[in-house]
Amino acid sequence: MVDCAVYVDGVRLPGAFSADEALTEVRTRGEGFCWLGVHEPSAADMASIARTFGFHELAVEDAVHAHQRPKLERYDDLIVVVFCTVRYAANDPTTGMSEIVETGEVMVFVGADFVVTVRHGEHGGLRNVRRMLEANPVQLGLGPGSVLHGIADHVVDAYVDVIEQVEDDVDAMEESVFDARSRTDTTPIYHLKREIVELRRAVNPLAEPLHILSTTSDLRVPKEIRRYFRDVADHHSEVADRIVDFDDTLSALVSAALGSITLQQNNDMRKISAWVAIIVVPTLIAGIYGMNFEHMPELSWTFGYPMALLVMGGIAAWLYITLRRRKWL
Repeated sequence: MVDCAVYVDGVRLPGAFSADEALTEVRTRGEGFCWLGVHEPSAADMASIARTFGFHELAVEDAVHAHQRPKLERYDDLIVVVFCTVRYAANDPTTGMSEIVETGEVMVFVGADFVVTVRHGEHGGLRNVRRMLEANPVQLGLGPGSVLHGIADHVVDAYVDVIEQVEDDVDAMEESVFDARSRTDTTPIYHLKREIVELRRAVNPLAEPLHILSTTSDLRVPKEIRRYFRDVADHHSEVADRIVDFDDTLSALVSAALGSITLQQNNDMRKISAWVAIIVVPTLIAGIYGMNFEHMPELSWTFGYPMALLVMGGIAAWLYITLRRRKWL
């Protein structure tokens, strides 16, 4: 358990509470709600929490095993929302092979008088969200829906931050591909494209839950909070659009890189062919005179050997100059 608190009229009650004590305090008072936050609970931990708050067994199973896609589910009066969290890992996209985007998960259980957040992964902590909400009693006084909005806003803001940093990686990759001084390598492009795909899988499915939260009136989300959810949904749509743009850009870079590699290979083959042409003439002459027949021309001439060397050198030099002018070398 990371933290457990009771809130009445948006103000945190003093003291430390267990999950049972917090829920009992709220229901004894008949007002307020409790917020329990846990990090990577075991099956036994979630079973205990489920007994206290009355969770459905399917929701408990999802909370233990994680790795769920973003979604919203309803179990009678209980709303369960799954968020995928993302974090940018510092990395050189042109050379590094480590992960650029790390993903985690936050599962939020929202009832009439409680919120339970289950987090998986080493990032995506909600401590700052709790502090921000506690500093705004008016919003927190709107109930558990305000906590759900705060978490959604925090997660989508993280998407925006990651997108801005990934954009720098895409720009650096683009410069690298079109830099005539560097050798083109498609491996970093495919690596970055794979990370973009992972980011898209984490971000895009959240569109439907945000739409439901911002438009459906029969959920436990006050009208004032639904307006805030519409703003979060707008930011999320912007992030999703930029991910599509990045994917298209990287696809274009792959095609450009493959074209550049083909051109480089053609240039290499042309240079190899030019040097082969230069070497083949001396090799031919040396091969002919190396057959050691008795009646070959100029074998008995004093200047035959120097003349053969001069002819080989002259032809090789002429070929070199000619191929150089034609930019084969």
